This record gives sequence, structure tokens and C-alpha cells, in this order.
Amino acid sequence: MSHKRIPKRKAAVAVGGVAALGAAAFLLPMANASQDNASGATTAAPKTLKATDASDLASQLQNLLGQAFAGSYYDSGKQQLVVNVISGDNNVVVQAEKAGAVVRQVQNSNSELAAVARTLKTKATMPGTAWAVDPKTNKVVVTADSTVTGTKWDTLQSTVQSLGSNMATLKKSSGTFKTLVSGGDAIFSQVQNGTVRCSLGFNVTASDGSPAFLTAGHCGVAAKDWSDSETGQPIATVDQAQFPGNGDFSLVKYNDATTQTTSDVNIGNGQTVAINQAVDATVGETVFRMGSTTGLHDGQVTGLDATVNFQSETDPNGVDTVTGLIQTNVCAEAGDSGGSLFTQDGGAVGMTSGGSGDCTSGGETFFQPVTAALQATGATLGAGGAGAGAGDASATADPSATAGDQNGAGDQAGGDQIGGTADPSATAGDQSGTGDATGTGDQSGTGDETGTGDQAGTGADNTSSAH
Repeated sequence: MSHKRIPKRKAAVAVGGVAALGAAAFLLPMANASQDNASGATTAAPKTLKATDASDLASQLQNLLGQAFAGSYYDSGKQQLVVNVISGDNNVVVQAEKAGAVVRQVQNSNSELAAVARTLKTKATMPGTAWAVDPKTNKVVVTADSTVTGTKWDTLQSTVQSLGSNMATLKKSSGTFKTLVSGGDAIFSQVQNGTVRCSLGFNVTASDGSPAFLTAGHCGVAAKDWSDSETGQPIATVDQAQFPGNGDFSLVKYNDATTQTTSDVNIGNGQTVAINQAVDATVGETVFRMGSTTGLHDGQVTGLDATVNFQSETDPNGVDTVTGLIQTNVCAEAGDSGGSLFTQDGGAVGMTSGGSGDCTSGGETFFQPVTAALQATGATLGAGGAGAGAGDASATADPSATAGDQNGAGDQAGGDQIGGTADPSATAGDQSGTGDATGTGDQSGTGDETGTGDQAGTGADNTSSAH
């Protein structure tokens, strides 16, 4: 991705900009979902739904079914929402079917699976572990990275076994869980031990009406003032930051109140995807991630409300536990952190937090949900008014047509780009890693970066040397 520099007072960040929040309500078709005839009511056929509509329907069914609701997932092949319900209440099944979902009766309730997660928190909180509910198996899936060995592995294995094979399963990851270094339109901060480099995620409007952007929380914890070039003056200041704990996000306000922002994701080759709403992730749906190290890649959401235990950036013997993340099988590498996770039809889903593996062997990558970050900070997507930036939809590219082709696309070179607009004359591959500069690759397009720099000081001048 290349960007053309524009005046600072009209800085517009092309990676991850977003339009006003406002997903259209998807009303439950309760009254018309089934037809009555002389012999009585017939079962309604499952509805064909887009992933975004399936997510809306899942949220409504969760409220409607209460304790009987035991999770849901999207069958992308059939384009249907599958809803888990606790056996025993036929009325619940009828209601979910009338709403247009495929109903599956399961054994484990949400509360029982939540109890499993609490046990894991008490007995298995160690660097290199993660867990999330998998609605497809109706179990909690526990993942251990390559650093979990010896007595740690024995402890984890025995803990999972004690929960019962019908409640939890354990798998091994070949990589190492870590916050992934920077990316996207690069942003920089000078700290005591060198330069921290991160990336911007989604443009937002703060609750007081001022222009701002969301990025990874570990970036906001690492440094307060951010510039659009490595040696430039700060143009934005951290207002709120969360990491570790319940999320990995920062709200950073532009210092110039007249800053204008864009609402799209630059996917390279001069193409953008207009972002028009914030959406909740649904297990099974296809999502796209843009990062300057590895370009555009796609995959599926595999878990929600995931807990990840990263090795502490500041304490060699500590652990940074982050909860409430989205788990996916979308690949990512150092430099992709903070990048935009989005849907084909322009829904902002998340920002890269961290993970394991790479884009050769695969792995797990975790994302901060955009909806949760907006709720926590009080911000809204885009520049404020309804449809801000949405008009760009006519130029929206189809990410599925280029996913994976861009290796390194959009790397963003330079860093003077926070505040640039896409230059359609540039091709995605040209930048290959250019901005990684600082030799760390940390940036990687994607965004917000990540945790990496958080290190602020760990790698001294290298911006995200630790990774």
C-alpha cells in the first residue's frame, strides 16, 4: 500500500478508517417464519443469511432464548446460522426455527462452559496458553504454544483432563503466542530507550466529538504521544488504553481538532474496502485481515471471548493475560499486529492483537473486537455523521479476489503515512516491507500494531525488536 502525503490538518488514514456505527436491525421474522395449513404448523426452513445478518440474528436469539441458548456459529457453505440449545424445551426449538436458524440440541450450557473457563483461569494461567468456547463442538478448546513444556505441560494436561472430555479439549500450537509487531499506516513515538513503532487501526470519533483512532492497547501503554513520521512532531495523544486485562485497545486523539479521516481499509494495488459499520464476530464466518508484512489474508473465526496468556513484556517471570478476544485461523506475522479485521461487505470486526505461527505453516491469531473497544471508550466509527465515508462504497474492492496475493502488500513504507491517502498508481508489492524499517518489521501493516512496541524500550531503537 502506498500513500500520498496530504496536509496534516486534513490527515486521513487509509488503513482501517471507518464509517459511522449503525448496523441495520435485523428483525426476527417470528410471525412469518412458518405457515399454517389444515394439518397444523410446519417447520420453517432455515434462512439463507449473510454473515453479518447471521450475527445479528444470533444476538437476538441469545436474548430471546435466555439460558437455553448455548452458542451459535455460521455455516458458510450453506449460509445458515446454527444455534445450540439445551435439550429439554421443545418450545425453545420452535422459536429458534421460526426465526430462521438451524437448531442443534447440545449438552453443555453457556454457564457450564463459563465455569470451565474459570477453572482454567485459576489453574492454567501461564504464558503460552489460550482458551475459547467452540460452539461447533460445544466444548472449551485449550491451546498451548511451543513454550509450554515439561511440568507446565503436565499441569495443563491434567487440568484439562480433570474437566472431562465432554467439556474441554487440548491442542498444541507449533508457534509462540506473542503480541505481533506493528503495521499499516505507521505511527511512531520516541521513548527513553528508542523508538516505538505501531500502526493505526480504525478511525473513530471520540465521545466529545473530536477525531481519533483505535489501535492496540499495548501501544497506548508503551507510549503516550504519536507522530506520523519517525522524527516528526506528535500529532496524536493517547486518551485511553487497555492492556493487559479485559481487552487490547487504545483510543488516541488527534491533536488537531480539524483532522479529517477516511472510512476504508487499503488492501493494496490502489484498492480499498469501504467500512460502513462495526459488527460482532460470528464463529464460522469468513473474515479478512490486512497487514503490511504479509498482505491480505482470509480465514475463519474459530472462537469468541478468548483468553490469551502472553509472556509479559516487562517481567520475564510474568504473564500478560488478555480476555474477550476473537480467535481465528487467519495467519499473521510480526509486523501485522493492529491491522484491520473486516468482512467482505465492509463490517469492522477487530484489530490484530497477537498470536502464533506464520503465513507458511498457519497458526492462531487473536483480535480485539471493535464493538467492545467502541463501547469501552465511548467512541463511534468514522467522522461522526451517519454514512461518513460510506459513499466510497462505489470504489470498494472485493477482498476475496486478492486475499493472499499480496504478500507484503501495503506495507506502508515510511511512516509518514499516517495521514495519507491511497495512491492508486502504486502496486501492492512495491512496498514490500519497506517501512518496516527500523528493521524490525514491526510494523507490518496492520496496524495498530501491537504490542510490540510496547516494548518500548526493550529493543531500544528498534521499535519492536523484542519480536
